[in-house]
Amino acid sequence: MKVDIKKFDFESDKILSSLGTQEQSLFIEESKELIFKKGKLLFYESGIPTGVFLILSGRAKIYKTGLDGKDQIFYVYKAGDLMGYHALLCEENYEDSCEAIEDCKIAFVSKRNFQKLLTQVPKLNQLIIQNMSHEFGVLVNTITVLAQKPLRERLALWLLILHQKYDQSQIILSREDLANLIGTARESLGRLLKEFKEEGWIEIKGRSIYCLNMVKLQKISSSDYH
Repeated sequence: MKVDIKKFDFESDKILSSLGTQEQSLFIEESKELIFKKGKLLFYESGIPTGVFLILSGRAKIYKTGLDGKDQIFYVYKAGDLMGYHALLCEENYEDSCEAIEDCKIAFVSKRNFQKLLTQVPKLNQLIIQNMSHEFGVLVNTITVLAQKPLRERLALWLLILHQKYDQSQIILSREDLANLIGTARESLGRLLKEFKEEGWIEIKGRSIYCLNMVKLQKISSSDYH
């Protein structure tokens, strides 16, 4: 059974891209361009939301830190994704943190300007509600995978997801981040990556991972590997 990668994709890039050209321009006009260097926080757990973030270039991760101090990464955002609006709309503090894993160029829209946009662009309200509903399903699928799938299957699945997200065969993600994404220790990840490499399913060059055998990875991720 082929894994449906869309079930693990927030599709946050569809919010702005689904608007008309004039509406997109209005959004950008209300924004301020910011640069976040790799490793810098866009927002942090328990922080007060002050606006929304549109990634123009780069990638960022959202994660939550457990009681043991270990981070669990839930998602990796890419260029075109809109984020940070959940806490803002709920008028609650952030439940997670967001960190740039590459240098990021961001279009930041303040809370006041975003509320104005919601009034001026009614379709934006509808798109955000639809996306929040979709994201709930993605988080349910992600939590189910973390809780029920063996490590081997989790790794294969996330390699497929990252392969699609990066829009190329090369996956560049630190081993620490990849381990936190699939919910394991870095040492366990290293052993499994070595196994996948020896089987010829992936190739590793420095920090880069290349998916070579998509069919095998699909079978592993869907519990159909023999």
